[in-house]
Amino acid sequence: MTGGTQKAMESPARGKYAPVQLEESEILRRGLDAFAELGYAATTMRELARRLEVSHNFINDRYGSKEKFWRAVVDFALLDVQSELDHRMAVGRDDGERLRNVIVQLYRLSAKASAMNRLISDESTRDSSRLDYLHQRFIKPFWDSIEPTISSLIAAGRIPDAPTHIWYFAVTGPALALAQDPIADRLNPAASPMAEQDRNGMADALSSLVLQGLLPLSRGDATDRDG
Repeated sequence: MTGGTQKAMESPARGKYAPVQLEESEILRRGLDAFAELGYAATTMRELARRLEVSHNFINDRYGSKEKFWRAVVDFALLDVQSELDHRMAVGRDDGERLRNVIVQLYRLSAKASAMNRLISDESTRDSSRLDYLHQRFIKPFWDSIEPTISSLIAAGRIPDAPTHIWYFAVTGPALALAQDPIADRLNPAASPMAEQDRNGMADALSSLVLQGLLPLSRGDATDRDG
């Protein structure tokens, strides 16, 4: 299942919304918005049918079940994310720059894909087969790609020595916070609504703040960047 599928899909000619045609990418995007807003348990088949403007049986007919539809939504939302992060890791000159590059890009992707960010944040709070799927499809591959860099920086004494899960929270926690528009609007009413702001700019400001704590620029690093 990919987000690039352009095949039009028609629901069975029955029910309030029949007949209707939707692109698969639009069905998956609407599904993502529903799961992100309501959570998995509260996203009923009836609510999905209403938002997708399809018959009540459409999800089961097309995907097999609500959970299988959820997995298709996740695959759609995560398409090309890991390859983009891998690319950012590959262009760094050393371990410090590689870690900086991947954190900056992770935060930019998180700010742009706030619905997926909210879904991951919500699912990470409970044990479930869905969390297993997220771990398999994204969390573990992402962490496996940057863990050697973090280990090298720890060995070199450039960053603190801490357990894997602590480093995971330190890197990803602020990225998940980029989906928390409602509390951001309350904390900074002058910049509200957050959804209309420069999200890349907010992501860069946050990554800069986080990286100054995790991996402060040395005098040599600063000189290289200024040059």
